[in-house]
Amino acid sequence: MLFSSLTFLFVFLPIVIGVYYILPMKVKNIWLLLASLFFYFYGEPKYLILMVAVITVSYVFGLLTDRAEGKARLAVTIASVAVNLSALIYFKYTDFFISTINSVFNSDIGLLKLALPIGISFYTFQAISYNIDVYRKDTPAQKNPLSLALYVSLFPQLVAGPIVRYTDVMHDLKHRTHSAEKFSHGVRRFAIGLGKKVIMANSLGTICETFRAADDKSTLFFWLYAVSFALQIYFDFSGYSDMAIGLGHMLGFRFMENFNYPFISSSVTEFWRRWHISLGSWFRDYIYIPMGGNRVNKFRFLFNILTVWFLTGFWHGADWTFILWGLYFAALLLCEKFISKKIKNRVPKFISHIYLIFVVLIGFVIFNANGVTGAFDDLKGMFTSTYPLSNGMTLYYLRSYSVLLVSAAIGATPALKTICNKIKGNDIGDKILTALEPIFVVSVLIIVTAYLIDGTYNPFLYFRF
Repeated sequence: MLFSSLTFLFVFLPIVIGVYYILPMKVKNIWLLLASLFFYFYGEPKYLILMVAVITVSYVFGLLTDRAEGKARLAVTIASVAVNLSALIYFKYTDFFISTINSVFNSDIGLLKLALPIGISFYTFQAISYNIDVYRKDTPAQKNPLSLALYVSLFPQLVAGPIVRYTDVMHDLKHRTHSAEKFSHGVRRFAIGLGKKVIMANSLGTICETFRAADDKSTLFFWLYAVSFALQIYFDFSGYSDMAIGLGHMLGFRFMENFNYPFISSSVTEFWRRWHISLGSWFRDYIYIPMGGNRVNKFRFLFNILTVWFLTGFWHGADWTFILWGLYFAALLLCEKFISKKIKNRVPKFISHIYLIFVVLIGFVIFNANGVTGAFDDLKGMFTSTYPLSNGMTLYYLRSYSVLLVSAAIGATPALKTICNKIKGNDIGDKILTALEPIFVVSVLIIVTAYLIDGTYNPFLYFRF
């Protein structure tokens, strides 16, 4: 069930929120757990048992870890991580490994063709982080199985994050507060995310779909596609994160921010501190730092970076394009790391920003390519004279979507937020924005409803990861 679906907006969410606020605090968690399990069952009925199994494994191993000491404590934690990872590997990567073996050894092993359980990459990582945090004694094991089940399955962040740490919400699971101000903030944040997803991302997606289906391509069309996809995936994923954070506020939870205007960055390092923050911090805290981080010799540091970014790419999908994408950014990060600060300081900020946009566009072209061969074909279309520089079709779509592209480019920066904050800086401006907020929310809902009724193109890119 997509957040940007009529069923969610006008049936599921009103019922869940309405009943939630009627019930006494002591049964709110039970209601949210039932709603979350139904939410997952609605989209993946046959894989609900898999998520329940992950929760059960994490709960049991968490209790065992809490009671163990020394080597036994470490062994139990490793076992819990291995069991949870085995489910992720089996469903997400088995066919990839079989295909690779078939290619290398010219064998003919049959593919399992397993359907990828929605959200498995996200809720598995949450379960793993919980068990590791219990091992590190960052948190005691959760004794109440319903509380841990709610943490893993909570529907706002279940299928696409942010990847929430147990330590960040363990207090909210037990003693969260509700207020009209917090609920209002949640509604506003949800509306912003909904608009980003349906109005911006879906519209940008039509450009990408048109490009893929077109036979009459040009070099300029390849670049138009690259820009459109980069903006589409940003508005798609950050919009979903905004909706998740907004829903969390409505229900009394506070989730971490997942995006911080990454396209205003002037380096790849800065970009990845602003993009998919919850995933980057997860790999940093549970893979990179335990491996030694940057407090090791140069060769071990190279190994650490390449390993983390290989895994980051592989986490996104079972395809060599994702691995290539991860290693591409690893190479860029290493280049930036070994360039002296003197050289960095001499480069004008706008040049650094142009460089960042350029390399990120290339990265997303690789990310969305149809296999490694397709990635090189797309890059060839961007950088060689294989195709004409431009053509009538390209100019038509450039003119037709120019307003959307400019609006998306502005919307990907903090410009609008800065303007709103300046208006809020005085009492009159604050009162005006407060009065306009309900109008804004209703307007977004009306426009989104019209889009959803009128069209059928409403994908969510990160469901496939």
